Amino acid sequence: MKARIFMGIAGAAIALAAFGLGRCTGEPHAAGEAAGAAEAPADQVWTCSMHPNVRQDGPGICPLCGMDLVPASSLGGADDGPTEVSLSPRAAALVAVRTTEVRAEDAERSEVLRRFVARVALDETRRDVVTSWIGGRVDRLHVRATGQRVARGQVVATLYSPEVYAAHQELLSAKRVMDRLEGPAREGAALALEAARDRLRLLGVPDAELAAMEEAERPTRAVAVRSPAAGTVMERLVTQGTYVSAGTPLYSLARLDRVWAQLEVYERDLPLVRVGQPVALRFEGLPDPLVGEVAFVSPVVDARRRVAEVRVSVPSGGVLRPGMVGEATVQLVRASRGPAWSRRANGPPLVIPATAPLFTGRRSVVYVEVPGRERPTYEARGVTLGPRRGEGADAIYPVLDGLREGERVVVHGAFTLDAELQIRGGISMMAREGESSHVELDEVARGELAPVIEGALEIAARLAADDPEAALDAARVLRMRVDGVTLAGDAGEAWAALATPLMEQAHAVAHARTIAEMRAAFEPLSASIERVLSRFGNPTDVPVRVAHCPMAFDDRGARWVQRGEVVDNAYFGDAMRTCGTIEATVAPGARLEGLR
Repeated sequence: MKARIFMGIAGAAIALAAFGLGRCTGEPHAAGEAAGAAEAPADQVWTCSMHPNVRQDGPGICPLCGMDLVPASSLGGADDGPTEVSLSPRAAALVAVRTTEVRAEDAERSEVLRRFVARVALDETRRDVVTSWIGGRVDRLHVRATGQRVARGQVVATLYSPEVYAAHQELLSAKRVMDRLEGPAREGAALALEAARDRLRLLGVPDAELAAMEEAERPTRAVAVRSPAAGTVMERLVTQGTYVSAGTPLYSLARLDRVWAQLEVYERDLPLVRVGQPVALRFEGLPDPLVGEVAFVSPVVDARRRVAEVRVSVPSGGVLRPGMVGEATVQLVRASRGPAWSRRANGPPLVIPATAPLFTGRRSVVYVEVPGRERPTYEARGVTLGPRRGEGADAIYPVLDGLREGERVVVHGAFTLDAELQIRGGISMMAREGESSHVELDEVARGELAPVIEGALEIAARLAADDPEAALDAARVLRMRVDGVTLAGDAGEAWAALATPLMEQAHAVAHARTIAEMRAAFEPLSASIERVLSRFGNPTDVPVRVAHCPMAFDDRGARWVQRGEVVDNAYFGDAMRTCGTIEATVAPGARLEGLR
C-alpha cells in the first residue's frame, strides 16, 4: 500500500514538473503538430509562428527557436488589407499576441513622479566677497583656513597702508593745531581738520573708526579689514605679505544655511517642471529627507545630452555640503493641465502600456485589434505619443493622437506581426518609403556603440547572478557610456531617438533600491538595446542573445539580452536561472530581425 502511494506521488510530481518545464520553455506539443502535418497538402509552405521569415517546403524545426514549423496557410493573411495582418486562433496563441484596452488615465496617476540625481552646489545668491577698501601690504591674516566661519564685522585681516598712515598723521597734526589756537585762527584750523577727515573718509575709513583715530596719540600703521557678512570661508585669495590695491578680493564667503541641488532634467520632462514645485531629496549620510522647491529652470537644453539644468533651493541648516550627491524626487505638474494634452481637453489623456508602441526614428506605431473579423486581425497604425511615464511594468505613454478610448492595442507580439506583414507584401508601418530601418556603421561608430551593448549585457549577467551591487555599478557605467556616444550624420539622427530613453533607463536601474526594482527597470532598458541591435546591428565581437521567460513579472512574460547561449534568467536569478528560451542570436555585424 505504501509503495502504491509513493508511486502515485512520484507520478504526480513528474507530471507537474513536465507541465512546468513546458510552460517555462514555451514549446508546443510535437504530436499535435505531426497530426496537422499529415493532413497538409504536399505543396504546402511551412513556417514558424514566432519567426515568419523562416520558410521551408516541409515540416521540421525552426532553426532560430526550435519550435515545430506550421503550415503557412494556418497563419492566414491571404486576403488581408495592405496594413492588416490576420492570424488563426491557434497561430495567435503560439505567437502569444496579447492586447489591452486603450483607457483614460486614472486621476491618481496623472501626478507624475520622477527621480533625478541631485548634486549639491553653493547658492550663488548667498555668496559674499571680502575686499580690501584700501591699498597696502597684508601684514596679518586673522583667518587663514578655508572652511572657517566668520561673523559680520569680524576683523579678518590687518593691512599696512602708507596712504592711511600719512592721512592719519595729517589728521592728528590738524587736531593738535586746532587745540592750541583760539579765536578766528581756530576756525581756519577746524577747516583743515575737517579736510583731513574727508581724506580718510575717501580712503574708506568708517566714521566709527575715524573718531577713534582722532583720539590716538600717534598715527596707526595697522588698518583693520572687517567682514561685511557672516558666512563660511570658501576660498582665501591672498597670502600674508602680499601688496593689494583698493577693491582686491581677500576672501570668498558663502552662507550654507540654504544651498542649491542641481538636477539634469530630460527635455521630454521639461514641460512638466515649474518654478515652485516641491522636491524631496535623500542623501546617504542623512537619516531624514529634505524638502526644497524648484527655483530655476534653464532656458537652454544641452544639444548633445538633451538635458537642461534645474536648480532646487534647499534650506539645509548647514547639514548639506557642496559636492554631495543624492536623489531628488520631483512631483511633476498634472499632465492634463499642460498644453501638450490640449487634443483631449474633456478629461485626462488616453494612455497605453510602454510595451505597446514600436519606434522608428520620430515615428511611433501600434498594432490595433480589428473587431468583428472571423480571424484575429490587427491593423498597423501610426500614433502620436507624449513623454513616457513611470518605470518597469507600470510604464505608460499618453496618447495625443491616433487611438480612441476602448480600442485594444497589442502589448506583446507587435514586432512579429510587423514582420509577418512585410513577408506577405503588406505596407509595414516600420519601414515607410524614405525611412531606412537599418543604419550602416563605420569602424569608429561601431567602436562607440560596442561598449553600450556590453554594458547592458553586464547588467543582465549581474542580475542573473543575484548581485545587485555589481548591477548598480554596471548601470552607472552604462549611463556614462551612452552619454559619451557622439555619432554624426544619419547615424547621429537615429542614435538621438534611442539615447535619451537609454540614459533614463540606465538611471532608473542605477537608483533602484531593491533587486526587484532593478529587474523591473532593466526590462525597458533591454528593449531599448533590442532597438539598437535592430537599427545598427551588433557592434560587438561576440554574439548577443535575446531570451524570453513567459513566467517573468507574474506570468506577463519578458525578454532580455544576454551573452551566453544557455539561458541565464536576469529576472529570476538563482531561483529559476535557466527558465526561458533563446529567441534570437545576433552575430557580430548582423542585425536583430523580427522581434519587439
